[in-house]
Order: sequence, then structure tokens, then C-alpha cells
Amino acid sequence: MKVVRFICRILLGLVFIFSGFVKGIDPMGSAIKFGEYFSAFHLSFLGNFSLLFSVLLASAEFIIGIALLLGLRMKIASWAVFLFMSFFTLLTLILALTNPVSDCGCFGDAIKLTNWQTFLKNVILMVPVMVVFLERNKFSVRYKPLGEWVTLGILFTGILLVIRYCYFYLPIMDFLPYRTGTNIPKAMEIPEGAPQDEYKTILYYQKDGVTKEFTLENYPWQDSTWKWVDTKTVLIKKGYQPPIHDFRFTDQEGNDITDLVLYDTRYVFLLISPNVQKANTAGIMQAKSLADLCHGGNCAFYALTASPFSEIRNFTEKNNPGFPFYHADETTLQTMIRSNPGLMLIKDGTIIAKWSYREFPEVERLKNDILGYAVTYYREKRESLTKTILILTLLLTLAVIKILQLNFDRRD
Repeated sequence: MKVVRFICRILLGLVFIFSGFVKGIDPMGSAIKFGEYFSAFHLSFLGNFSLLFSVLLASAEFIIGIALLLGLRMKIASWAVFLFMSFFTLLTLILALTNPVSDCGCFGDAIKLTNWQTFLKNVILMVPVMVVFLERNKFSVRYKPLGEWVTLGILFTGILLVIRYCYFYLPIMDFLPYRTGTNIPKAMEIPEGAPQDEYKTILYYQKDGVTKEFTLENYPWQDSTWKWVDTKTVLIKKGYQPPIHDFRFTDQEGNDITDLVLYDTRYVFLLISPNVQKANTAGIMQAKSLADLCHGGNCAFYALTASPFSEIRNFTEKNNPGFPFYHADETTLQTMIRSNPGLMLIKDGTIIAKWSYREFPEVERLKNDILGYAVTYYREKRESLTKTILILTLLLTLAVIKILQLNFDRRD
């Protein structure tokens, strides 16, 4: 039984760490998912707390996973994982039955699961959860409580710092369809022979005051006493959907400008603001110099938003950004970049770079070599991030070893 306890503890620890981490590196994505759930369950008043719930959920999952993986505070960790999984197993059953939101978001955008798949996953995980919970008193306590609490506190602080960085800038790992290097036209293609959506047509006919449902195969076309009432088309099987399927922009007159963006041979900068009223105004105004640079003809600039044109007009009159806004779907814009506003650079339909408004490129440096600047920016950012992660990992490892093995006495 000791081996079974060990396997169950490690398995749950890894699952919870992964789940918490992928949510933590995309806090805005998790906040958007919470907002969808709140709207579906008519709890819109909680919408302003979506980001808070996102941070709490990600950090809680991560620290529970760490506690299980390292065997720290096992009685508390056992109760935490039992209560956590019991609640979410019941919740996912409700979601599977009602299907208010198609994707549960339990693994962020890293792994997409339907509500029924999520429920089945939770049912399977409840097996090791029950093993850990029922055997919670048999896990050995190797270190003093203070050492374990300090270790968990350090790791909790670490995941909060990661979440903070990804919120203020952009996710350190991008699982979204619009990640850097993606060719948008190719990502919109449907492969030959791919499954198509399947629909069922329901015909409603009435006779003697009674309305009945018919299909195209059995409707009473030869009986004139039946009078047609209504026709409905129902999707019975979803076909293949390309990773990018809603990339479309229009101007204020409704003219489609998507091809102008995708097939422009110049560098194209897209200023993305899903909602101008919730955007950082200084960030939008910062893009004015970039728009002026593109007026010279070396590049193109488009500002995209999902806000109604009345709100765009009010924003323009108040702030005078100096460039027009084009319209797009809000979900599309939120998927393109996790910043409001954010900036995306594309060329020939391929995404070259993405920036949060807190790190918009310097126009003076762009004048000479746009591609060179983007490549240098990503190389420097990746090198800096790699060094930071390595240093923090080393310091964290040394701190944990010091706390657990040197500063505190081991228990037999």
C-alpha cells in the first residue's frame, strides 16, 4: 500500500502543478474564462473579481500540487485536494449536463477538453484522491512544521511572481492560436477531406391544432391537410474547425479589410484593444508615434477594437489618438494578445512579434530595421527570462535544501 500511496501522491502533485502553472502563466485567459462562467450562471456582478479568482485558483492548485509532490503538510494537503476535487467534480458534472461554456478551461489553453471529458478526468482523478485522503495519517512527517511552511511560502511567492510577470507583460509560454511564428492564412485553412459540420433539419407541421415534428425523410408532403409552421436547423455533429477561424476586420461602413491586413507585403502593425473603455489610454496614445511612422509608407498600421462605434467616437473625441479604429470580434482580439492594448507585428500573414503596452517598441529604433528590432527584442527577452528562471531555480533549490536539511532537524 505504501507504493500505491506514493504513486497517487506523485500523480496528483504533477497534475495540480501543471494545471496551476498553465493557468498562472495566462492569468488574463483564466479571468476571461471566469467571466464566461459568471455570465452563463447569471453572476455578472462577480465579473469585476474574475482576475482575482484567476490568481487564487492558479496559485492554490500550484501550491497544493507542490505540497503533494514534496510530501509537505500532508494532512492539510490531503484535505485540500479532497475538498478541491469533490467540489470541481460536482461542478463539472453540472457543466457537462448544462454545457453553458464549451471549454472548461481546466488546463488553460494548453489542453482543450470538453465538459464531459473534464468530468471523466475528474472522476478518474478521484481514485488517487480517495487513496491519499483515506491514507492521510500514514504519510510520514520528516521535517518540522516551520520548515515545511517556509518552503511552501517560498514556492507560493514564486508562483505569484510568475503570475504577476505574465499579467503585466505577456505569457511566458503562448498556447494560443496567434503565437509568434504562426502563418494566419495557413492556420485558417481546412484540410481536404476534413469532417464537415452535420446538421439535422426539423420541420414543424400543424393539423387539427396539433403541431408535430418531422424530418426531411418523413414530412407529410403528400398530405395537404398538414400546414407548415416552422423549420429549424440543428447542429448534431461539429466538424473540423481550424485553429484560426474568426479572423475578420471591418471599417465603420462594414467593408471587409481582412485581406488588406493579411496580404500586405509591408510590415503591418496591429494595435489591439478589445474594449477601448477598459484599455490603458496611455498605451493607446503611445501608439500614435508608431502610426505616424507607418504613414511614411514603409509599414502599415491598423487599430482594432470590438467596442461599438459610438464608444470609439467618444474615445476619439476625448483623446484624439490620430488614427481610425477598425472593428473585430472581441473574443478574437482577446485571443490574439493578452494585453489591452497590445501590439502585433505581422508580415505576409505571419506573426513576427507581440508586445504588451508596457513594452511597446521604440519608434526611433524601428526606423532603420523593423525585423532586426523584433528579432533582437525576442532574443534579449528570451535570454533575460532564461537567466532569471535559472537563477531563481538555483536560489530556490538551495533555499529549500537549506531549510529542510540544514536549518531544521529531520524526524525519524
